[in-house]
Amino acid sequence: MMNIAHPRASRRAFLAASAALVCAGALTGVNAWAADQAPDVFIQQLSDQVLAAIRADKNALQGGDLAPVMKIVDTFIMPNVNFARMTASAVGPAWRRATLDQQQKLQDAFKTLLIRTYAGALKQVGDQTVEMRPFRGDPSAQEVVVQTQVRGKSDPVQLDYRLERTPGQGGGWKIYDLNVMGIWLVDNYRPQFAQQINTGGIDGLIQALDARNRANAAQQ
Repeated sequence: MMNIAHPRASRRAFLAASAALVCAGALTGVNAWAADQAPDVFIQQLSDQVLAAIRADKNALQGGDLAPVMKIVDTFIMPNVNFARMTASAVGPAWRRATLDQQQKLQDAFKTLLIRTYAGALKQVGDQTVEMRPFRGDPSAQEVVVQTQVRGKSDPVQLDYRLERTPGQGGGWKIYDLNVMGIWLVDNYRPQFAQQINTGGIDGLIQALDARNRANAAQQ
């Protein structure tokens, strides 16, 4: 069975950047962000507030139990990520052939993979700050890229977000992909997923993701 590997960036850099991804979502359930808010302002405010929140809750995140991480992700991050789109993009054309049950299993397994692979990122948040790069897009566009750098004691880590505008009342921005040090998350996983689908179909990919998640859980 194929091994679903983590992205090609160095583990230290990717963990640091993954911490910032967590930072970019964690308080959104508490704050009502304006639907017409500029995308870079959206990311900056989320990042600043969540960095403070994670530092305040540091003790709860130091143990080996993954439950606090899962709770943060499920309660605060997922409402601000179009995870269906993220998973569908990683799976590629085969997504349209998958049943609704298979699509849900893929989303659940992919989410668990990302959480378990980068759970240590939360524990590494310390003196990091998020520096916004100049926004050169059209703030009225439906899809934009917001560029940031995560700065701390080590070298800065590039972290960029692809955001989409959510229509309707109460809509706002949602994250559907991120770029760490030049590697887009979806692009990294797409060839791995395609190889597994070519070998064992959608069910084979689900089984591979589940196996990777069990292996990650056994190591924690």
